[in-house]
Amino acid sequence: MHFNIKLYNYFMNFLSIFRINNIFKLWIQTLIFLIISMIIVGGLTRLTGSGLSITQWNLFDGIIPPLNVVDWNYYFSLYKNIPQYKLINYNITLLDFKTIYLWEYFHRLLGRIIGIVYLIPLIYFIYIKKITTQNLKLFIFIFFLICLQGFLGWYMVQSGLVNDITVSHYRLSVHLVTAFIILSILVWIYLNMIRAKKNLSIFYFNSFPLKIFILLIFMQIIMGAFVSGLDAGNIYQTWPLMNGFYLPNDITFNNISIFFDFNNQSLVQFYHRNIAYVILILYFYIGITIYKKKSKNLYSPYLYLLVIIILQIILGVSTLLSGVNVIVASLHQISSIFLVIFSLNLYHSSLNNF
Repeated sequence: MHFNIKLYNYFMNFLSIFRINNIFKLWIQTLIFLIISMIIVGGLTRLTGSGLSITQWNLFDGIIPPLNVVDWNYYFSLYKNIPQYKLINYNITLLDFKTIYLWEYFHRLLGRIIGIVYLIPLIYFIYIKKITTQNLKLFIFIFFLICLQGFLGWYMVQSGLVNDITVSHYRLSVHLVTAFIILSILVWIYLNMIRAKKNLSIFYFNSFPLKIFILLIFMQIIMGAFVSGLDAGNIYQTWPLMNGFYLPNDITFNNISIFFDFNNQSLVQFYHRNIAYVILILYFYIGITIYKKKSKNLYSPYLYLLVIIILQIILGVSTLLSGVNVIVASLHQISSIFLVIFSLNLYHSSLNNF
């Protein structure tokens, strides 16, 4: 009888742990999905020129969108006071304004949802001691990044409300990269979970070529944000050369400071193109290393990543040749999300091989 009770208790404890582990995994999966959605909606908000449509930041009042004509006219009147309206969108109708407003509204709403979906389960998992003291710092850091992301979003919007028709491309890049950092940490946590790797750090000292590879991808994301923020895709819409030249022919490279002029549309697009070439070369170098070491467990992750890289290049070139078609440009941005995820997957898989 005593043995049966012990067996029953053991079984119930096992079910409880199994259930909690599944809930925790579902929480991480949900957060990854929400962050991906946030990046996609944010990209579309930028591509549709909707980011400045809401000129105020109200943490609680902003949850409810305008519900009647009076409210819509009020927010439209606020938009009419900023340079973007006066210089570019002076002829838009209230119906047009509603479209751009709702893009920015859903972008902000997603940010609020992410904050709630992260914080409430986090408190619960800390309470039941699912998150160890060792991992607690990491999860608090993620929460700090999520809060910072909200601040950076508003800081970015502010840059386009006073003296400019668009947001600062520097602030845009910081806002975007922060989102990718949050996504990367969550993906890494998830990979640790499904592969039963406890506390495996992303800063593990092996796999140096793959570290450089991922660093270059983040540099490319920054440069992509510069291209988007400066509308640099609207010039030199040819490939592989820039209107018949390798170097942009509207820049005189007579001073080293020219190479650091990240306000120059031509230079930014040139860097964006060429970082892609470096990433591709490094990718094949990593492939040769994997083949030489006969790391068969990396063959599949490596080939999956190749598919994403080819897709990313095709979409990048198509974005230029299409005159920055919104759908194609959005797909190019979306593929960068999967480029990061599959790169992290290869890196994580390689830690026992390189």
